[in-house]
Amino acid sequence: MTESEFEDRVGKILDAIEAHSDDWFDRLDVDLDSKREANVLNLLFDNKTPVVINSQAPMQEIWVAAPSGGFHYRFDGHQWVDTRGGPDLETALKVIFSDATGHDVELKF
Repeated sequence: MTESEFEDRVGKILDAIEAHSDDWFDRLDVDLDSKREANVLNLLFDNKTPVVINSQAPMQEIWVAAPSGGFHYRFDGHQWVDTRGGPDLETALKVIFSDATGHDVELKF
């Protein structure tokens, strides 16, 4: 995939996460601060749980930093897969965000 295709895919994922976080606030009363600069999204949940999601264009990876660890994901043509064999990006973020909010949150991108 080209660098612009990669950046477009990452941008859409970050947009979706921001939209979901607005929904969590409205439906679940989950308060979080989010700050986005280019393709880096910093989230700080009300229980002080930080999550950082950013793109690494030269490697065409998405990196996630959370209390549970640091994770790298590559697109395999269908989904973003963990480079170390863990769950795909969507599944992993759903677990991370559910732990941070104390709710079973929905996440789809």
